[in-house]
Amino acid sequence: MTKTGYRKERIDRGIKVRTDDIFAIGSFKEISYVAMPRFLVILLLIIFPLLSSVTGIYWQNVMLITCTIALLAISWDMLASVGLLSLGQAMFFGAGAYVTGYLNHNLGLSPLLSIPLATVLGALLCTLLLFPIMRLRGIYFGLITFAIPLLMTRIIEATKILGGTEGLSGLTPLPGLTLELYIIIAVTLICVFGFRRMFDTDYGLVLKAIRNNDRAVIAGGIDIQWYKTQAVFVAALPATFAGAFLTHHYQIVGMPAFALEYSILPLTAVIIGGARSFSGAMLGAFILVPISELLRAFSTLRIVVYCLVLLVFAIGLPEGIFNFVQRKYHQIERLVPMGEVKK
Repeated sequence: MTKTGYRKERIDRGIKVRTDDIFAIGSFKEISYVAMPRFLVILLLIIFPLLSSVTGIYWQNVMLITCTIALLAISWDMLASVGLLSLGQAMFFGAGAYVTGYLNHNLGLSPLLSIPLATVLGALLCTLLLFPIMRLRGIYFGLITFAIPLLMTRIIEATKILGGTEGLSGLTPLPGLTLELYIIIAVTLICVFGFRRMFDTDYGLVLKAIRNNDRAVIAGGIDIQWYKTQAVFVAALPATFAGAFLTHHYQIVGMPAFALEYSILPLTAVIIGGARSFSGAMLGAFILVPISELLRAFSTLRIVVYCLVLLVFAIGLPEGIFNFVQRKYHQIERLVPMGEVKK
């Protein structure tokens, strides 16, 4: 006796197949299919700052912190896309925070100048610090990046430079929370779409090749040390901007700028959202940070929640929420016969 079994078959939608390489769109329906998810995200982010009377100042500040962690997560994802696994995003954040604090507190520069300068100078400083270890790969590079923020806090504490344990206070505030939100939201979106576009170019192809097989890239006559240096500088820019921007929001900078949470939260956000997509890093931050704020009353138990989240996603959904949803969005599932099998 025989019967016909069935299995699920996944096939890509026609619009995905046509737009993967040549970006050909043939109708308004297909334009909506491609653009609607992006449009909805941008629209929600634009509307949110205008809802302060509904959400309250507290959740407006949570949005600000969320975008900050999103920028750190995007920075981490950029490094990982070149094969550099960072465990110390707090280094980039703290560099941007202290540079803008020094420029504003000691030199009297306004935030309009100190934040852009701190973004670039902080990224340059971090690149110089990491330049000697860029030949390292895997966990060895990560351990060094993890140790640098701890080292910086001890140096500041011991030498009393940059305000020592008291930090630098009385910094110039930004004009208002609504404007702050629009600025950091705009920067976050520019980083996400800009980095995604960059990795679609020939330059991005070289960076991905370094991650996948750096020996083959070297054999092709490409100086991977120089490309890695550029990648670290570019990846540091969102994180140093986040540090500089949040410093002027709080009007103070101190050793907490190198806190461990600025390294743990971005990494957790990328694991939740999905690596190597940048959008996944942003999505992970927008999920993790609000949950973290809801659990603030439980104090140190939040760390337990982080660990559980890491375990669940690392084992149950290693590709991340964004990659999973994107794959489902672009595919159709249908049952197809497997043929006759004996009972």
